[in-house]
Order: sequence, then structure tokens, then C-alpha cells
Amino acid sequence: MISRVFDFMKKSKSSIQLNNTSFLDLLPSSSSTKPKALNDVFINHRGSDTKRNIATLLYDNLNARNLRPFLDIKNMKPGDKLFDHINRAILTSKVAVTVFSPNYCDSYFCLHELALIMESKKRIIPIFFDINPSQLDVMIEKVTCSDNEIQRFRWALQEAKDTVGLTFDSCKGNLSEVVTIASDVIVERLVELEANDEDV
Repeated sequence: MISRVFDFMKKSKSSIQLNNTSFLDLLPSSSSTKPKALNDVFINHRGSDTKRNIATLLYDNLNARNLRPFLDIKNMKPGDKLFDHINRAILTSKVAVTVFSPNYCDSYFCLHELALIMESKKRIIPIFFDINPSQLDVMIEKVTCSDNEIQRFRWALQEAKDTVGLTFDSCKGNLSEVVTIASDVIVERLVELEANDEDV
């Protein structure tokens, strides 16, 4: 399965870049014509590290608060086009949560999502899950990515590292507590965005 996804990525690299461009072209030049928000929160994460714990718990907590979170495993169905669906979800979300974890920077998909979040100027809430911000760096081999993509990913990581986030150490911390705190922060950011929209 992993090798099939990797082969798909290599074959689709040129179309991925085209998809990025076309989606970014959809972004309005003025804030008065923003695309309609279909999701309140986009959850960017490394599935192998976080899907069975913080990502799903955060999704469930936000859903219980009557918010509209987007998590790939919960919102995507068989037959959905991966990049088109993810890109659209990012661009039509109000805020993004990025859960950085030990294997996050090994994933083309995670870094692609992060770069699109940053390029579309979404309000981002980083959660550093068993990793320090200083440990984040692009770990993808140049064989799988162009120099431009690696530069784009490094820029996005630096933007995220320069943003105040939450930290969690699974050896010491309470997962339920960090999920509740993250959900409270997300609600605060959504309220701020709504207030700013009303002022415009």
C-alpha cells in the first residue's frame, strides 16, 4: 500500500504542482470575496503518529462542540481525489491545527498541506506532539521532491516554528487535557475571526 502511494506521488508530482497553482489561483485577491468556509478547522497531522490518539480525539472534541472539523479519515470517502479534496478542505477552512510529531517531516503529504495552509494565510495553531520545534526539518529526499518544493516546505516549517503553539510530551502529559486546551484555543480563534469579519 505504501509503495503504491509513493509511486502515485512520483507519477503525479507535476499534476500536484498544477493543482497547487490552480487552487491558489482560486484564492481571492480581496478579503471581501473569501471562499465560503465549509469547515471550521482543518487538522493537519501525520497519521502513523497521531491518528489513533490526538488527531481523532481533537476531531471528536471539536465535533462535540458543534464545530465542523476536517480530518481525512473522518471526512474523506473511497473514490475522493486525494489532493483535490485535501486542498479544497484547507482553502475552505477558517483555521488550521497542525500536529507536529516525530515522523511528520518524513511525509510529503503533511508538508504539502502545511505549505498550502501557510500560503493561504490561514490562522494556524501548532501542537508539538513528542517533538520540539527546533527538531523540525524537511526529511524528504531530494529524489522525491524538487529543490523548489523543499524550499517551499522549509519556509512553511519556519513559519510554523515562529508561531506560538502547544507542546505535549506523551511520557508526562495528560492527552485529554491538551485536547481540551487546544479545542478552547480553536474556539477563541474562531470567535476572533468572526468578530473581525463583522468589523469589515
